Amino acid sequence: MTTMADPLVQHHEFGEPWTIDDLKDLPDDAVDRYEIYDGSLVVTPHAGMFHGGVTNRLHRVMTRQAPDDVLVSQSVGVSRKRTSYFIPDLFVVPETAYGEGDAFHPSDVVLVVEVLSPSNARYDLVVKRDEYAIAGIPVYWIVDPKKQALTVLELAADGTYREAAVVEPGQVWRTGKPFPLAFDLAEIF
Repeated sequence: MTTMADPLVQHHEFGEPWTIDDLKDLPDDAVDRYEIYDGSLVVTPHAGMFHGGVTNRLHRVMTRQAPDDVLVSQSVGVSRKRTSYFIPDLFVVPETAYGEGDAFHPSDVVLVVEVLSPSNARYDLVVKRDEYAIAGIPVYWIVDPKKQALTVLELAADGTYREAAVVEPGQVWRTGKPFPLAFDLAEIF
């Protein structure tokens, strides 16, 4: 039974925009993940095992090569305004960016990574791509487990992402962004 004390009901009944502050009132459960897009609550299921394995293997590969002054992280949100909040599968920030607050400011984030899921691929490919670009995040990686490919997007002068590379398993890929990194995509699939 739902009561008026339920934060989901309160926002639905009164039409208030969702903010980062409202996330604290939501249940901390293992079933759903909560993000906010322009004041609307976006509820998605947590990733499956394969998705989690791909994310964690990429996290391990990147962390092993990361310089001491940056962190490859997950499970923390990024927000450019109180009514939008996204949780990338992985992201890279300078270690100095960690501190107090509810989310990282996009100016601290040098790379976001999203691993596509069948249930919300369009959200990562359209909404998050647009929002991360507006926020000014310089590099966005989209990992497609179905195609076993990594699409590297870099922010162009016009404020939109341009495809810089499509990486496939079978050869070592090298990049200098967000830090010197080399790996074969086969390591994560």
